[in-house]
Amino acid sequence: MGSLTDLFDAAQGWLFEHAVQPLMFTLGLGNLLSDGFRATAWLMVGVLQIAVMLAVLRTLERWRPLEPVTDRAAVRTDIVYTLIHRLGLVRLVLFFSIDPLWDWARGQASLHGVMGLELDHLWPGLTDRPLVSFCLYLLLFDFVDYGYHRIQHGLNWWWQLHAVHHSQRQMTMWTDNRNHLLDDLLRDGVFVLLAFAVGVPPGQFIALVAVTQLVESLSHANVRLGFGPVLGRLIVGPDYHRRHHAIGLGHESAGAGTLGGCNFAVLFPVWDIVFGTARFDAPLQPTGIRDQLEGRDYGHGFWAQQWLGLRRLVGRG
Repeated sequence: MGSLTDLFDAAQGWLFEHAVQPLMFTLGLGNLLSDGFRATAWLMVGVLQIAVMLAVLRTLERWRPLEPVTDRAAVRTDIVYTLIHRLGLVRLVLFFSIDPLWDWARGQASLHGVMGLELDHLWPGLTDRPLVSFCLYLLLFDFVDYGYHRIQHGLNWWWQLHAVHHSQRQMTMWTDNRNHLLDDLLRDGVFVLLAFAVGVPPGQFIALVAVTQLVESLSHANVRLGFGPVLGRLIVGPDYHRRHHAIGLGHESAGAGTLGGCNFAVLFPVWDIVFGTARFDAPLQPTGIRDQLEGRDYGHGFWAQQWLGLRRLVGRG
């Protein structure tokens, strides 16, 4: 693991020195070089993720597709979402809009002696075991993600944004990042604050996000794949998460117009099991939102989906 980290750091330094730094100087952004160096890491992680998706997940989708893809335009829109998010454009918006507020809050907290919990210092010797501390952070982040996801479904105004994600009728490996940009900003802000609160090192935070996103890409993939009765209760797989997206099951499960759902877990189904929201037995079925069958339009392109999401948010969609 140390060798991989060293290799990544060397590649990040080379890319920053030979491409990003000269570009920043050309654009007059020399005062933001430290931020540019961090952005280089996110860019590299995004490129690696997309490479893994194309090499592994796309191969799985071609090998055992669950359903034929008949609306390729909808999939192309999801690819746009993925490129925007994985290549750092959403994080760039965060940098100019929300990050200054977080930096100010962190500065004020430090000024008043309020520091993060530094979770990996709570147990002696844990700081010398980065893989163990990484797993602890992963569990914590996934638990918070589970609660966050339930709130997205449980609060009507938030569902109007999250519905962008669920309106995809042709789920593929690209669907994970199909979200309203405002929803993305809210979620990323929550997890940046969480990372500060528990003292996650920057490198660990990038790894946490990367691992979570790759598993999410797999869970959305158009592939007939189950993890079995044992592993399927330990890791969220495509069949488990497809039930979350199923019409009338993953949302509005108690009836038309009633918020609800099942299988909210992002990585580990244990949270659904503990809180009684797991469904392992339901047959796989079409994905989407119930009122789409009645003709409600959620948009057929990136900008239309963003605009209609805002209209629903203010009660005009």
